[in-house]
Amino acid sequence: MNCFRKSILTIVAFTFIWVCSFSNEPADKVNPFIGTTNYGTTNPGPVLPNGMMSVSPFNVMGSDLNRFDKDKQWWSTPYSNNNKFFTGFSHVNLSGVGCPELGSLLLMPTAGELNVNYEDYGSEYVEEVATPGYYSNILSKYNIKTEVSATTRTSIARFTFPEGQGNILLNLGEGLTNESGAWMRRVSDVEVEGMKLLGTFCYNPEAVFPIYFVIRVNKAPESTGYWKMQRQMGVEAQWDSTSGVRKLYTRYNRDIAGDDIGTYFTYNLEEGETVEVQIGVSFVSTENARMNLDAEQKGFDFELVQSDARNAWNEALSKAIVQGGTDDQQTVFYTGLYHALIHPNILNDVNGEYPEMESDGIGKTNSNRYTVFSLWDTYRNVHQMLTLLYPETQLNMVRSMVDMYKEGGWLPKWELYSRETLTMEGDPAIPVIVDSWKKGLRDFDIETAFEAMYKSATTPGKDNFLRPDIDDYLSRGFIPLETEFDNSVSHALEYYIADNALSQFAQALGKDDDAHRLYNQSLNYKKYYSPEYGVFRPILPNGEFLFPFNPKQGENFEDVPGFHEGSSWNYSFMVPHDVYGLIKMHGGKKKFINKLQEVFDDEHYDPTNEPNIGYPFLFSYVKGEEWRTQKTTQELLAKHFKNSTDGLPGNDDTGTMSTWAVFNMMGFYPDNATDASYTFTTPVFDKITLNLDDFHYNAHTIEIETIRPSSNAIYIDKIEIDGKRFRSYRISHEELIKANKITFYLRNKR
Repeated sequence: MNCFRKSILTIVAFTFIWVCSFSNEPADKVNPFIGTTNYGTTNPGPVLPNGMMSVSPFNVMGSDLNRFDKDKQWWSTPYSNNNKFFTGFSHVNLSGVGCPELGSLLLMPTAGELNVNYEDYGSEYVEEVATPGYYSNILSKYNIKTEVSATTRTSIARFTFPEGQGNILLNLGEGLTNESGAWMRRVSDVEVEGMKLLGTFCYNPEAVFPIYFVIRVNKAPESTGYWKMQRQMGVEAQWDSTSGVRKLYTRYNRDIAGDDIGTYFTYNLEEGETVEVQIGVSFVSTENARMNLDAEQKGFDFELVQSDARNAWNEALSKAIVQGGTDDQQTVFYTGLYHALIHPNILNDVNGEYPEMESDGIGKTNSNRYTVFSLWDTYRNVHQMLTLLYPETQLNMVRSMVDMYKEGGWLPKWELYSRETLTMEGDPAIPVIVDSWKKGLRDFDIETAFEAMYKSATTPGKDNFLRPDIDDYLSRGFIPLETEFDNSVSHALEYYIADNALSQFAQALGKDDDAHRLYNQSLNYKKYYSPEYGVFRPILPNGEFLFPFNPKQGENFEDVPGFHEGSSWNYSFMVPHDVYGLIKMHGGKKKFINKLQEVFDDEHYDPTNEPNIGYPFLFSYVKGEEWRTQKTTQELLAKHFKNSTDGLPGNDDTGTMSTWAVFNMMGFYPDNATDASYTFTTPVFDKITLNLDDFHYNAHTIEIETIRPSSNAIYIDKIEIDGKRFRSYRISHEELIKANKITFYLRNKR
């Protein structure tokens, strides 16, 4: 098999090398280190497809050896490939996000005298290895080899020690979360159960939830105990030597609680002796965490868990088989697909129980309940990819969203473990659900889904949890700029997209009046168009445009009136539901193309910013200009998606940027979330085979072949589907899934 290993060449120079190449399975073509620098915020630790459990090396605290420290700056990932100081493995992590959360239950092996201060017990490390479902390193300070793997809801670690005293620590006081508080109870010499409080993602103080766990070791220790950071005390405790330090509890084994607590297991070990550690988690109870562990790991068998994890990834990644291209391109593709299959992830335990949305209730499902819906990001492409290649997973995600409405009264916007964080903009569940429905995934509560969408699209602002600024939007067709940096234009543009999708759903359900009103509402984006600048511009409460106005303001996360995480340029073509209206608004095809090309020529395009990632495909709406889509996508792929730690342009946003690359490398992209279709672009590979789902698509296979006269040929000359010339650069989902073979004929010049 092919594995990625990072070896230290000097103290400061690192590189990747291939360490084995005995097979050619999809999992061998994944490099989990991609995106672990350049703020990609991915991590190389093991996780299963859409699994609850993930394990990450945690190297973002405790030492000046690290370039990035979670306690000294805004930092949202448990791992950076730029860092050197390891303080354990964190359990249940987020991938590709921009706010710190989770990344707790820090498991750390040490050797020698017991020390529970992470600044002291942390270690530099060498010989990192990561493949899907497996991670390993060697801790330089202790000469301990660490290995970890995972099942859907549990983890297993194997630590190989030198001779002498060995310690295993579980630290509940640290992590990426900004929430605090935990408790533990020792069940036996080899098992501890407990809970840690998590939440406040993106500093939403009410989005709080518990994670329950059971930790189990495979060998009885010589001794066990707890530690707890004691509060600083003065004259009232002059006799207490533990004031302000981490106190060891060596003879107390009942319950313990606090903000900074931990447990340890100490051993007397032979050279090369191993200790294995399992952790099961649940978001319902410690009983369920134990149930998950007992169900998914029958005893201790590291090789079996690792093998099953690899097999799970091979099965998932085999939905797309690519041939041709370079080795690096194949690695970028399969790693992109790998990253896209991390979130949303399973929330329910093996017995079907899960925490209900925005309540203290416990629900139960007969299928899978999902969580981590970063919908402002993923509504643009991730869910379309899931619908095509993993439709049953996507259907259960739609059911999860509808059930969230039943439990909490609203569809999710950015849901995290059954708490709504209200992060980012819009009403993004609507286009996801409608797109799934239009593509044939209809086995969900459709009437309740419409009720939920209609509620957020019509409820007055004072009572509207998702659209609190809806009043002016409904009465005036736009949202005025009320405060200096209120993101008003971004909000309205997202509402227009959601309402257009909802209008189509309403029409299909026979609700014609609603459909007509919502459709017309979705066209009010034109109110923001400033002929003077040729872009969207904030509108003041008096109806006048904001002055002064700089359409470039907002680049590089600069504060900007009216727009969120971007400039006016990044939003001014984000009208996927009415591209032809957008063209007319700009004064016709030529002016539209020139203005759109200006985005790329003058470097206004931001590859890290979702609102503009559909821009390259807008060229293809103008006949004769499709070559610009093909040229631009090839350039963006080559520049921003690489087989290296900095191989993502920025935050992966729970797989959204990776999915952009995956679709483009296959030669088609879902640029309009309100339309069940794709825009063609130039495929990267000579041949791609898509193996569709047995139940939803009758195990149909689509073969995509690319005939190129030379390696430099990037322009599409013609497209054939099943031997017949296809005259459009857009293809419907229905046409795509019925195609047996799509052939792209390329040419060298446009």
